[in-house]
Amino acid sequence: MKKFSILDIQRLKHEGRKITMLTAYDVQIARILDSCGVDMLLVGDSLGNVVLGFENTLPVSMDDMVRHTQAVVRGRTRAFVVADMPFMSYQASCEDALRNAGRLVKEAGAEAVKVEGGVNAAPAIRAIAQADIPVMAHIGLTPQSVHRMGGFRVQGREEQQRQKLVADAMAVEEAGAFSVVLECMPADLAAEITQRIAIPTIGIGAGPGCDGQVLVINDVLGLSGPFRPKFVKQYVQLEDIIGKAAGEYINEVRSGIFPGDEHIMK
Repeated sequence: MKKFSILDIQRLKHEGRKITMLTAYDVQIARILDSCGVDMLLVGDSLGNVVLGFENTLPVSMDDMVRHTQAVVRGRTRAFVVADMPFMSYQASCEDALRNAGRLVKEAGAEAVKVEGGVNAAPAIRAIAQADIPVMAHIGLTPQSVHRMGGFRVQGREEQQRQKLVADAMAVEEAGAFSVVLECMPADLAAEITQRIAIPTIGIGAGPGCDGQVLVINDVLGLSGPFRPKFVKQYVQLEDIIGKAAGEYINEVRSGIFPGDEHIMK
């Protein structure tokens, strides 16, 4: 199967075909998703929530991102791998941004990095892109800005916010981003942005008018507990399946059924 590249992502937009993206944090999930034909794998700093158990993404470090990206890269053969730039890995200076983006490409094997922010992040995006590292931008609800936003809230409902998000999208395109994630915004606004910029848009909670979609794999698989945003579609409930299997194992060990004769080395 042919390796998916940045040129393929751009081609899909021009052809009007939808782009598929899912998060992955380990080699096994990456292997499975890659074999299913997903176009892009995002090693998201959402691992802070769904893997490491933090309240938000802010504690995630560069070392965390490097280690998990390495694992995902080992598990894929076709998909294009994008790694998140964690909080404070690019905000302080363009030099920091370039150095840390370089780590994700050189040490971890990512083929692109993702940076949250619009107009304010444009200098960092430009510095990274000028070093020939592809950058995926991320506007709308940006989880690293959770405190400024007062929580995880839909962005762009008011006219002033709409205008700001359009300006953000145009700014990241001009800075050199090859695509942009649109998170938690009205569907008509996301569709407008998609029409106004030449680079592909990847939606999450932004409606069907985007060029592609991304979801957190734990949400897709039913491994996120009771919290489920409105925009998430849960395709299977693995918590129940895993719980049932673990319960049967515990009962069999306690009752002496496992290990049986067929599981004993001879």
